[in-house]
Amino acid sequence: MSSYFIDDVDFRILQLLIEDSTISHRDIGQQVHMTGQAVGARIRKMMDTGVIEGYTVRWNPDKVGETIHAFITVFLGSNTVHPAFQTFAKQHDSVKEIHRVSGEGCYWIRVNIGSQEELNSFLDELLKFGNYRVNLSMGKLK
Repeated sequence: MSSYFIDDVDFRILQLLIEDSTISHRDIGQQVHMTGQAVGARIRKMMDTGVIEGYTVRWNPDKVGETIHAFITVFLGSNTVHPAFQTFAKQHDSVKEIHRVSGEGCYWIRVNIGSQEELNSFLDELLKFGNYRVNLSMGKLK
């Protein structure tokens, strides 16, 4: 996929979509001084070139019972378990993010989970792949 130059208008459109992905093309157009049709064309171009990969929903995990937020550094036991670990992490509903990292550890994962017992069970499953270090969130700031 080729590079796509983002001008100031595209960047402002992106900012508005990041703030509220349900905003109409017309409303964006009013803020960037363009027609809704022109805004739609720019958004389609950014989607076609991969600048915009998709749309998502911001949600509050606490409201659905996922009150424990853990950041886990995973230290795999051997190089051969990478594919199995990746499959496990991608398929586990509590895992919200997975990052392959440099430095300390092999992976960093973010987990939202409902109880200490569920977290302990998840960590027991992780031991099949290696060791881990857990940091619990004390509160979200941003």
